[in-house]
Amino acid sequence: MKILATYNIKGGVGKTAAAVNLAYLAARDGARTLVWDLDPQGAATFYFRIKAKVKGGGERLIGGKNGLESAIKGTDYPRLDLLPADFSYRHLDILLDGEKKPTKRFKKLLAPLAASYDYLFLDCPPSISLVSEAVFGAAEILLVPIIPTPLSLRTLEQIFAFERDEGLKDLKILPFFSMVDRRKSLHREIVESLPQQRPEVLEAEIPYASEVEQMGIRRLPLAAYAPHSRAAHAFAELWQEIRDHLDGACPASPGSDSHMYGS
Repeated sequence: MKILATYNIKGGVGKTAAAVNLAYLAARDGARTLVWDLDPQGAATFYFRIKAKVKGGGERLIGGKNGLESAIKGTDYPRLDLLPADFSYRHLDILLDGEKKPTKRFKKLLAPLAASYDYLFLDCPPSISLVSEAVFGAAEILLVPIIPTPLSLRTLEQIFAFERDEGLKDLKILPFFSMVDRRKSLHREIVESLPQQRPEVLEAEIPYASEVEQMGIRRLPLAAYAPHSRAAHAFAELWQEIRDHLDGACPASPGSDSHMYGS
């Protein structure tokens, strides 16, 4: 199971849109896919038309008494499941702090899911915290959406500095441009110059587009309602690029069109 996290210290940069659209594309390609909405705001859960509620809340999940499987819900899409958000997730830092090895807790909790899923996407809240560190300890790839502005570049450098200072050698950071408006000279300048300084930056760029904003109204992934839009094509290119970094897509399970767990 490949674990990918959409993360940024800064909010409002397109983390959830990326998690939802990439997970949808992974499932459409035939991979068994799970999204864990770690943000107490529950935007990914909202997009998938599922109630943001987990029985027992974050305390029950982190405690690991019943495992994560009992909280997983099926979505409207084959091979795509969701571990919903819960407002109690705002206390996850406190709950993790009570564990013996808090930064390794997510990795331990997620390990039993490896037999059921090919890809797991962690949609993370905007912060740098114990939750973030637990995500860094569990994820193979950190997908970092960045708007082409100076403040976004600053937070990107903070992420790389944290990776370096903490010795996170097993974590691959893959930034990509999000909400790009090429009518703005600053956006064009940064999109063209940053990859020269940071070769890790992916080539695909997600445009600033009304179709992406409409996800909140339609509560659907882009490819489900605007498959021919520029933004949908951009997410498809981004997913292909990520798969290349993962050395190919995980194989889908033969005849596995049903959800792993019931709604």
